[in-house]
Amino acid sequence: MSSIKMCERKVVLYYGLAYIVCMQIITTNSRTSTLWKLNSEEGKIICVTSLRDRQSKATFSDALESLYKDDENDAPLHFRSVQELVQNSFPNEDEDSTFHIITSTASSFRDNTWIRKSSGKHLLNVATSTSFGKRLKSETEVPGAESDELDCGKPVNFTYYDDLIGIAQRYNHPDVPEPEVAYLFLKKKGYKSFKNFNIDALERRLRKAKSEKPRSVQLYNQIGNFWRIKGNARLSIECFRRALAIAPSNAEVLLNLARVLFNLQYLDDAIHLTRRSLEVQPRDRSAWQQYFTLGEIFKAYGHFQEAVNHLRQALELYPQYEPIKKAIADVEHISTSSLHIFTIIIIVFLVMCVLYVILSSSDGNSNSQELDLKTARHFNRAMAMRSLKGFTQRSLKNRK
Repeated sequence: MSSIKMCERKVVLYYGLAYIVCMQIITTNSRTSTLWKLNSEEGKIICVTSLRDRQSKATFSDALESLYKDDENDAPLHFRSVQELVQNSFPNEDEDSTFHIITSTASSFRDNTWIRKSSGKHLLNVATSTSFGKRLKSETEVPGAESDELDCGKPVNFTYYDDLIGIAQRYNHPDVPEPEVAYLFLKKKGYKSFKNFNIDALERRLRKAKSEKPRSVQLYNQIGNFWRIKGNARLSIECFRRALAIAPSNAEVLLNLARVLFNLQYLDDAIHLTRRSLEVQPRDRSAWQQYFTLGEIFKAYGHFQEAVNHLRQALELYPQYEPIKKAIADVEHISTSSLHIFTIIIIVFLVMCVLYVILSSSDGNSNSQELDLKTARHFNRAMAMRSLKGFTQRSLKNRK
């Protein structure tokens, strides 16, 4: 009876080893692909191969346990070796699958890093440095420790304006504060109100509005303007992007985003966004801000005539706004002074050309005179030689 039982054990062990070898060949074959399925019980997508391996491992382990349940204490030593081989041959259930690694990894374009969440316990941060070669670093963080800064939630994946250079490079922008944006939040537009402006009180109001109504284009626009005052261009652009993802044709958001890029000296992007804001501006609202912004951008570009045209259109729509008049005066003064400078340069250039022509002609005359003198000298010498030759010939004839 014992010999029969030992034969059965050997057969089971041989079949088990053969099965393990076959499974290793199948799972390591490069011609096979990884399959994924939705597990309704766990509520997530899992790997079909790893699930099949776990089921096979459990089945084979149950078969071994049932085979040795009567005399497990008297089992040969290779029983535990076979169990360890089974555990090592099949993937561990706690091991992260490829799909979990891919879906739990996020990129940070600002620091050129990859951040991966692992089991909700820590963050693995692998950073690459392009200035001094590549380096790796690991950082552990407290789970659930989120930033307390006022933001607009997770950045959106796509907007219709992401192809602009200033938006694509938003993670590399320097801090450029815009304190004049505080006028947008003041009820009374005056220097006294601006001087008494409290940025902390504004932040508290925005936090309260965010908790009451988190998804709002107007709220995202206000938070973006808040970060414009602070000077954080990246967060302001992210808030405007989130607002444009909901309302791509919002003229106010487009104009505010254009102002951010204008202050960062992305003039072409600012012109594009401002003109787009002018196109979608409602007819019942004045578009003086768009014309004023275009005038300032073309002034920075050096196109003074176009700048004056846009500023005058803004002045017609909003004649009581003093900064428009000041901007027109500055542009006209710059254009006039530049015109005088160009006139002086042209006159100096023409004078230099005339002097060059005169000097070149005088050099030509002197050269021609020298040539004439040389020719005359040569002619006189030839004539003298001829005369001497004739006189010699005549004297010889007379002697004869």
